[in-house]
Amino acid sequence: MSEAEYELLLDVVRTAIAPEPETDSMARMFSILNFPKAANDNLGAWPLLPFPDGWFAAC
Repeated sequence: MSEAEYELLLDVVRTAIAPEPETDSMARMFSILNFPKAANDNLGAWPLLPFPDGWFAAC
């Protein structure tokens, strides 16, 4: 392997292991903003609503 080939190999390795710049600026922006909680956040237990007489459910 010549010195030129070795330097080329080192450049390829440096490029491969270099840290990538932050490309997802929208995700970063949304993590900074404070949006209100969604209406269906499911934090509390939902009440049991019985079916009317004669109705059945199956899963």
